[in-house]
Amino acid sequence: MDIAEAVRTEHSKVMACRIADYIADDASRFAVLMDVFFGDDYRQTQRASWPFGMVVEQFPELLLPYYPRVIAMLSQQDVHVAVKRNLLRVLQFQLIPEDYEGEVLDKAFTLFESKNEAIAVRVFAMQVVYNLSRKFPEIQPEIKWIIEESMPFASAAFKSRGGKILKELSKNRQ
Repeated sequence: MDIAEAVRTEHSKVMACRIADYIADDASRFAVLMDVFFGDDYRQTQRASWPFGMVVEQFPELLLPYYPRVIAMLSQQDVHVAVKRNLLRVLQFQLIPEDYEGEVLDKAFTLFESKNEAIAVRVFAMQVVYNLSRKFPEIQPEIKWIIEESMPFASAAFKSRGGKILKELSKNRQ
């Protein structure tokens, strides 16, 4: 399969699944997908983000060599919202390598706090921040404060995830 051509040709769940199934746990095939994902064409990056998420959910170890570039991508202003959303969706299920915890926390916190980010980006970033707060409990009061301050004006998705996290934070204090 020509991954770059598949991404260019069709953007559908069927194609994303086909690409993800083809890659499976093959690091060299995943590298080809990552070349497309990190490429200059934002449309191809956006399309590659779907199978990227599928593969990393099943084989998280494939993401390890790409953390520096993924972190850098979260900081870029010109990255399509779908790409940020998929990156954070994947990161919320990852055990972040210790070497990257601080950078991921910093980027996720910035996205979580930003009122200008899409709701899905903020919600997934909130989860990433909360997950890391288990290791760094000193940030939990700030997480709680941001969620509580945002709740009156928040979307249903933010309120749902925020409520769950607030409940977990209150359990942690007991």
